[in-house]
Amino acid sequence: MNNLVRSVQTPEFAGLTFHEVLAKSALNRVPGQSYVPFGWTINPYRGCSHACVYCLDPSTRITMADGSVRALRDIEPGDTVVGTVRRDGYRRYAPSKVLAKWSTRKRAHRITLADGTTLVASGDHRFLTERGWKHVTGAMHGAKRRPYLTTGNSLIGFGSGAPGPEIERTEEYRQAIIGAMVKTHADLRVVAVEPLGTEIEMLDITTSTEDFVANGVVSHNCFARPTHEYLDLSAGDDFDRQLIVKVNVADVLRRELARPSWRHEPVALGTNTDPYQRAEGRYALMPGIIEALAGSGTPFSVLTKGTLLRRDLPMLASAREHVPIDLAMSIAVYDDELQRAIEPGTPTTAARLATVTAVREAGFDCTVFLMPILPFLTDTRAHLDEALRRAKAAGATSVVYSALHLRGAVKPWFFAWLAREHPELVPKYRAMFPGAAAYAPKEYRTWLASRIRPLMRAHRLERGREDAVTGGVRSSATGRPSSDRPLDAVAAPAMLF
Repeated sequence: MNNLVRSVQTPEFAGLTFHEVLAKSALNRVPGQSYVPFGWTINPYRGCSHACVYCLDPSTRITMADGSVRALRDIEPGDTVVGTVRRDGYRRYAPSKVLAKWSTRKRAHRITLADGTTLVASGDHRFLTERGWKHVTGAMHGAKRRPYLTTGNSLIGFGSGAPGPEIERTEEYRQAIIGAMVKTHADLRVVAVEPLGTEIEMLDITTSTEDFVANGVVSHNCFARPTHEYLDLSAGDDFDRQLIVKVNVADVLRRELARPSWRHEPVALGTNTDPYQRAEGRYALMPGIIEALAGSGTPFSVLTKGTLLRRDLPMLASAREHVPIDLAMSIAVYDDELQRAIEPGTPTTAARLATVTAVREAGFDCTVFLMPILPFLTDTRAHLDEALRRAKAAGATSVVYSALHLRGAVKPWFFAWLAREHPELVPKYRAMFPGAAAYAPKEYRTWLASRIRPLMRAHRLERGREDAVTGGVRSSATGRPSSDRPLDAVAAPAMLF
């Protein structure tokens, strides 16, 4: 990793490694195609707490598209394995390209099937059963409630009868696999699920069909997260447990803002990574950033989920005497159980609403980002009405809202979460977001607008202004556009998921 100063682990951040680096730049230019020619952002941290933990033992046998079998450890991106697709109302075997592979350490469980097939996997790994996808472990109630394997469940596939590498492969054999209906060809009832009592090195892959055949049974894959690879970190466990901290970001920013070419355009913080995430409590980078921006006469905005914003309110109040400052809190979900499931590790909705109140008491306006609104989960009239009521009661001066949209790597992550937490909604979401589609259908967005606008009027809340380029709250230093953008053009900031 270039410019690394040191790597740090501390008890209060168990399982997380901070990589302290010397940044070469602080300001990030964000090109745009709207009435704003371009925007600027600052990201003092790089990293994410969304863990993806579907992992298997490296010796697991993976069925290739030509009918051969390889150990998972020998699979590489670019290989073609056997996956499944839905066609004509049936699930069928199909070629599936391996897109990514990584390793991690997880607590291991052994699954034993009636035909003698055994698999070693993490508790979060999912296999296809006669009743849909199920995790290796789970619970009937509480925070860990999810579908999970129990004795008597039958997995789908051909089990230990899967041909081994010693059998000669033929084109006829390949054709017999590809296109065949996916069904159970052996006694694949679960006999036992046993914890091994230890962590082991595990591997996982991402495939183009989002699944593959492991030890003869259909197994769900993980999704590719290449965000850290340019930093010489893996896209697997490193992405969840290793945070890049730009310890000199304030000094670099001061130099950049002092350049004669700097035009003092508004800068947005919080549109990619949250500047007030937990690590800010340790490193306190934001005070230096605030001082540098205000001292140079550069207006800025902050969008955050972090209640640590309250620490800097006195400093922000002083800085506002020199430059326009706009503050916003991201509060998308007002159901406590759903919020914990989709935003683990973030402050509660109540804590964020209390921060809205603190922002208002400090003399600032505060926009609430009620986005993304999740179809069939948070788009009910009751949920929206309660969300707007609580935002208004907390003192919110405006609300920015939009329907869910799923760009890039967010899409497979969200579908993995949805399949784990609300599998009954997966078909509806696939219909709304088919293929590479990122936005909900226009008809849905129009319907959502007609539902939420009367509620906003009833609660006397204004429609907030979102920056079309950065995705943050629109700076008060810029003029209002000639007309508000339609609902379907508003894009949720990447940091929301």
